[in-house]
Amino acid sequence: MAESNKKMNKFEEDKQSRENFLTFIVESSDDAIIGKTPEGIITSWNFSAEKMYGYKASEVIGKPISILASSEKPREMDRILEKIRSGEHIEHYQTTRRRKDGKIISISLTVSPIFNSSGLLIGVSSIARDITSQTAFQKKLIAAAQYARSLIEASLDPLVTISPEGKITDVNEATVKITGVQREKLIGTDFSDYFTNPQKAREGYQQVFVKGLVTDYPLTIRHKNGKLTDVLYNASIYRDSDNNVLGVFAAARDITAQKQAEAKLAKQRVHEEHQAHELKRLAELERFQDLTVGRELKMIELKREIEELKKKISQS
Repeated sequence: MAESNKKMNKFEEDKQSRENFLTFIVESSDDAIIGKTPEGIITSWNFSAEKMYGYKASEVIGKPISILASSEKPREMDRILEKIRSGEHIEHYQTTRRRKDGKIISISLTVSPIFNSSGLLIGVSSIARDITSQTAFQKKLIAAAQYARSLIEASLDPLVTISPEGKITDVNEATVKITGVQREKLIGTDFSDYFTNPQKAREGYQQVFVKGLVTDYPLTIRHKNGKLTDVLYNASIYRDSDNNVLGVFAAARDITAQKQAEAKLAKQRVHEEHQAHELKRLAELERFQDLTVGRELKMIELKREIEELKKKISQS
């Protein structure tokens, strides 16, 4: 009997030791670990939960977990508990919670059912990790990407990225308009297919990989309706954070108006040169006319003087 009691005491001591060890693990965790009944009443609350949510254990034990619900998702916890009661698990679910001070934080949540030895659901365990800073950083990245995209789309110049194999990887709306081809159909096609001289286009982006960039590279884009647009391309390679070459970024400047202005100017110059030539010829003709008229006047005057002399001689 004494031996049996000794074994029982040993078992109880080991059990208590295990429980203490588990309690130490829970309390030492950086994650907020909360125990609750299947109905959502808080039964345990570790130190990290205090730090994360601002409530001490004495303030929340016995209260519904809904005290942490954010106003934007008031019924979310009820739906989570319904899933747990139906035997589901929730893993790495990103959501928001409200701290005691009213601040809304972002968390990654894992929720699991707790069963007794008979397989009955006796509680619910939730582990939450504060990801507010990561979420804020992700939002900044998304905002920066959206801002960059808005600048690209706002450009009146066709912009395109090209893979080392010469395939289009992205375009802006200006490229869609100048080619008449939708973005999803442009992506994955050969960059050189949209020019009157595909070979020259291929040579252009290949030069970028050799030289690092090209400037004012003349090409003519053909719209799917046959309209031609003269452009000057400026392109350079772009790299990832490890300095690996990802492809070519190219921007085209429509020089149609410039060419039209140059043609008009050249036509005007020819007209002015022709006009100057005509004015010069007119001046020469006027000088010739003056000389001719002068001679004729002198001849008339000479003839008159001769007639008068003849008349005087005959009278004498």
